[in-house]
Amino acid sequence: MDRHHEPGDGNELGEFLRARRAALDPRRAGLPHHGGLRRVPGLRREELAQLAHVSFDYVVRLEQGRTRKVSRAVLDALADALRMTPDERDYLFGLADLSPRKAARAPGLPDVAPRLRQLLDDMHDVPAMVVHRRMDVLAWNRAAAALLTDFAALPPARRNIIRLTFLDDAFRAQYVDWPVVARECVAVLRMESGRHPDDPDLGALIAELNEKDADFRAWWADYRVAGPRQLTKRMRHPTAGELTLDVQQLSVDTDADQLLAAYTAHDANSRDALDFLLRWSSGPRPARASSQP
Repeated sequence: MDRHHEPGDGNELGEFLRARRAALDPRRAGLPHHGGLRRVPGLRREELAQLAHVSFDYVVRLEQGRTRKVSRAVLDALADALRMTPDERDYLFGLADLSPRKAARAPGLPDVAPRLRQLLDDMHDVPAMVVHRRMDVLAWNRAAAALLTDFAALPPARRNIIRLTFLDDAFRAQYVDWPVVARECVAVLRMESGRHPDDPDLGALIAELNEKDADFRAWWADYRVAGPRQLTKRMRHPTAGELTLDVQQLSVDTDADQLLAAYTAHDANSRDALDFLLRWSSGPRPARASSQP
């Protein structure tokens, strides 16, 4: 069981800084290369201190969790020195409690607005679904079920894209580049764990994946973080064959915790394969293709 998902447990700020320091090539940080092997990967603590213009002792105390007093200016300097991405910088500030903390919500999944469900049902040629920030599938259309899986046949607690990606053999087999997709999932969860450390459902999901999947355990320790963005996924569908899809993740203005995810063909061959799949799966329309049981 990994402890990093639990709020107030351990030294996640220090561990994140240490992980980013170990992952950064010194040459990318602007340090000269003198040849030979380094005893430690990434930056040394003294090099990070020099680049961020802080004391070596301060870096040690931060990484060891012996101080939590850190200013926004110092965090900016550390993030700059470590060449952090915008997502990594947001995560760092969240760990230091220097970003606005969202109010905790009661456990459970939110409802999907009726008009948003209607939009899904009207998107006949585009696989689409509404997902929660934890990647729980809240609603979907017929095309999404044909492309990904029959969500209606799953208990609500198992309708989670990240859980399916790691723990469902048939679902993970659809991804040609499964390790790439899976690592993106871990990065999304890591970001969410920083933004919502008090979410018990999120903690339970992370704990389950840590317990059941060795790849997840290893990648979780990397501290890679990423927010929602456009993705391209290569799939090997049992009916449609291979196809490459662009995944658009659009915010829902009525609920900040929901995203509309839509899958569109990346190229002409994928367009033909997707069209074939949608024709193959067509039939009498149910009253509500996206309704939850």
